Amino acid sequence: MENAQHSAVPQRTDVLVTGVGATTPLGGDAPSTWRTMLDGASGVAALAEDWAAPLPARIAARLAVEPTEALSRVEARRLDRCEQMALVSAREAWADAGRPEVDPERLAVVVGTGTGGVTSLLAQDDVLEERGPRRVSPHTVTMMMANGPAAWVSIDLGAKGGARTPVSACSSGAEALAMGLDLIRLGRADVVVAGGVEACVAPLPLAAFGQMTALSTRNDDPAAASRPFDAGRDGFVLGEGGALFVLERADLARARGARAYAALAGAGITSNAAHITASDTDGQVRAMRLALRDAGLAPDRIGLVHAHATATPSGDPEEAEAIAAAVGTHPAVAAIKSQTGHLLGASGALAALASVLGLRDGAAPAIRNLDEPDPAVKLDLIRGVARTGADWQAVLANSFGFGGHNVSLVFRGLGDPGDGPRGS
Repeated sequence: MENAQHSAVPQRTDVLVTGVGATTPLGGDAPSTWRTMLDGASGVAALAEDWAAPLPARIAARLAVEPTEALSRVEARRLDRCEQMALVSAREAWADAGRPEVDPERLAVVVGTGTGGVTSLLAQDDVLEERGPRRVSPHTVTMMMANGPAAWVSIDLGAKGGARTPVSACSSGAEALAMGLDLIRLGRADVVVAGGVEACVAPLPLAAFGQMTALSTRNDDPAAASRPFDAGRDGFVLGEGGALFVLERADLARARGARAYAALAGAGITSNAAHITASDTDGQVRAMRLALRDAGLAPDRIGLVHAHATATPSGDPEEAEAIAAAVGTHPAVAAIKSQTGHLLGASGALAALASVLGLRDGAAPAIRNLDEPDPAVKLDLIRGVARTGADWQAVLANSFGFGGHNVSLVFRGLGDPGDGPRGS
């Protein structure tokens, strides 16, 4: 049974999304990512490096634009790739929000990641073994620590209200947004920059996931490899990227005339307490129901679900069953990992980006490579072309991770006059 303390929702402080930023396999910023996503393109490509040749899976979804193009040479040299992504995305989101004037002690940062600076750790270990300890970079510690992305963003923005780092595998980015929501509701911050980043396209992660038989091995056709909900799916494609948001107390955003995309209306977080890697339908259902309850919305208000949908044989139908149980079969269902691959700790943040821009535009991308839908999935899967012209009141986004982590977020459209103007 769900805890009795969740039986009623108290009056909540409204939280608006006033800025977005991203760097992904589909684009170097949020607008280009969104346009490419709606166009149905794929960011998955073959790995040409020699180290990839012996791997079972020799494909990945890398960034469309190198973050070093937007950073100074000094910044690029001392930052891990995921830290670079965080700075690029945060600066875009902050500028997009109009650079809110906020007391630094009321400005917080929450950036989730699944693996942190793992590529820097691996690279410097190679240096240690091949060239000795005196050649190891003095920046190694600050490049490999998981809290690095949040720390660098807080330094860059002068945020003194806390720099937090949820590390919960593939739900890290979504959990960061949930934490940002709580910080504002609890009165501990007025503005929070929140989201997720991940950069682990490297030999060891690919080999490790390959040994778990979690990855697609459609090496001969990379763009067709990620196939959520398709009967022929054979695993996920590893990706990289990041997406960050400016979350703002609604009354302050309205007072400064800020543009807003959507409201972050609710979040639900559960744990399976069962298996270290297996998903659990019950835990997913509970997360979605808690998110709806937190948002004060009935299931029939959800018009679109951005599914976690990694394209694994067991995971997709289990999530489909959970969606049907928690929300129903009426919402449209999107699965953006068919285009971007699986961004692990950043995947929930990217789903949030598609959610808020989809609410603004009444649109959602089609599920790529959905040639033969799994007959066990009884949902309204968006197939063929992007769904446009929709008037969704609210969108739910799921993120589930190894360790039994389940996070669901609910975003509400700005249909009420008091919500302020939509983004442009």
